[in-house]
Amino acid sequence: MSNIAGKAYAMNVITPMKPSRTWITRFLFMFSRATPGTLKGLLGLSIIHFARWVIIKNNDWPDMGGPKKGGIEKQKLKNDYMLFCSNFNGTWDQYIDAFSDGIPSGLDLLWYTSIKYPHSIPITPFKNYIVHNQITTDYYYNATPGAGQRDIKAAFRVREELEKLQKMHGDLKVSPEEFQKAYNKALARLQNSLPSPGFAPVASIDSERASGHRIRFVNYWSRTFKKAID
Repeated sequence: MSNIAGKAYAMNVITPMKPSRTWITRFLFMFSRATPGTLKGLLGLSIIHFARWVIIKNNDWPDMGGPKKGGIEKQKLKNDYMLFCSNFNGTWDQYIDAFSDGIPSGLDLLWYTSIKYPHSIPITPFKNYIVHNQITTDYYYNATPGAGQRDIKAAFRVREELEKLQKMHGDLKVSPEEFQKAYNKALARLQNSLPSPGFAPVASIDSERASGHRIRFVNYWSRTFKKAID
């Protein structure tokens, strides 16, 4: 599944809006930017990398190369559309559940003018709506597939503490006892940042099987090359 790269999942949802109501969506976007408290629940969801809503007018789509007198025919659709893009850690269901629980009123505000939007609560109609309007990611690159954003932040905290200890260790004025004390304090601060990041949650049976096949393939060729070298 191209939506998944390591621990991260890419979601793209395109929902139609009647052009006569698009101005309402623009106003709601302006309102949400002016009042960040509307989406404060979103900031508290640490599994989310980012989320973005974009309005696409019905005549802003790229042309399809159709013939036209004096040039190329530009594509014009019946409806305007709203594109929602988001990257997050975890499974699709975990994300939708967290989104619906965290900012139900915010979701209803931003998708207010989308055609047949069922509201974020109850959750089942909302999930069905997302499934119906979601498009697959063609290409998804993840520079750190074995780590989520929380893992990366934890690694930065460890690095910062190590740099402080390294600097302190090079200071001749610091006694071994003082360094030991600083080391113990740093270790206490990093207790929640030292565990292994672990594996990504299973997003689907197919992705789990593909991962298993990949591991067996890598192990087989590793043993083969090792025997050839020996």
